[in-house]
Amino acid sequence: MKIEGGGGSGMSESAGNSTNFVLLSEGCVSYILSHTSPRDACTASSISRGFKCFANSDAVWERFLPSDYQDIISRSVSPVIYSSKKELYFRLCDSPVLIDDGNISFSLNKHNGKKCFMLGAKALSIAWQDTLIFWRWRSLPESRFSKVAELLAVCWLEIKGKFTTKMLSSETSYAAYLVYNIGAVSHGLDFPAKTWVRHIDGREEVEEVEEVEEEEDVGVSVVYLTPPKTGESVQHSVHRHRECVGRVPQRRADGWMEIELGKFYNEKMDGEVEMGFTETQELLWKSGLIIEGIDIRPIAKDGVRE
Repeated sequence: MKIEGGGGSGMSESAGNSTNFVLLSEGCVSYILSHTSPRDACTASSISRGFKCFANSDAVWERFLPSDYQDIISRSVSPVIYSSKKELYFRLCDSPVLIDDGNISFSLNKHNGKKCFMLGAKALSIAWQDTLIFWRWRSLPESRFSKVAELLAVCWLEIKGKFTTKMLSSETSYAAYLVYNIGAVSHGLDFPAKTWVRHIDGREEVEEVEEVEEEEDVGVSVVYLTPPKTGESVQHSVHRHRECVGRVPQRRADGWMEIELGKFYNEKMDGEVEMGFTETQELLWKSGLIIEGIDIRPIAKDGVRE
């Protein structure tokens, strides 16, 4: 039956096109949808009942999951339960999975399915971490990990993390962030620190930040764990690096703070990426820093946090 009127004619043509498209084989439609994006697949599921069936199929959402997702979730400390690949995809986006004895968390970027990891404090190398008068391990209900590291007192503050690049999404730009909080009582955390991110690819590990700075492919940045107060740089000009302009922390949605350590591009390669944070210039006593871990996540193309 033909519907009279301009709007009616358009609706008839649109409905016909939609019907013709749905008449395509399930394999063909699933193949097309699997080459779009998770957001496009969700949009397609609202077009019609036929589209919803195809757009929600395991064949489509299997393509949005990383090729090694089964191996990763097999390392989870607790079973990952799901009834469909679409449910698993959003489960991994919304609820990070703890793997490798609970010291690393794994999740997916909801927009593009890129892999995200966080190294818990137990997976990091922290100078003097096993010396009880300098650091202590404690549990916090707001942390995804069973233990976080709390700084009691050190002069030499150095935190490093390493991660295998083949575990990350290939041909993807990443950024690494130190995730932390400041305790109710703290001291000496307002001085500028240095950070870096670099590929080590089997090369001998560098111990001193001065040696890291000499490497041509490594960019060393200046950061502040707490934003410097107005006029403070003048009052403390006797301290080295005080007048440097550096990155300041941001508050995360989960209540923790984060400071960017650096960026890197992950190609299809074997090797490791190392991330470092150090404040070893002032050698003043520091306390009150609570470290949850180092977050490694993709960088959005438009510069907005993923």
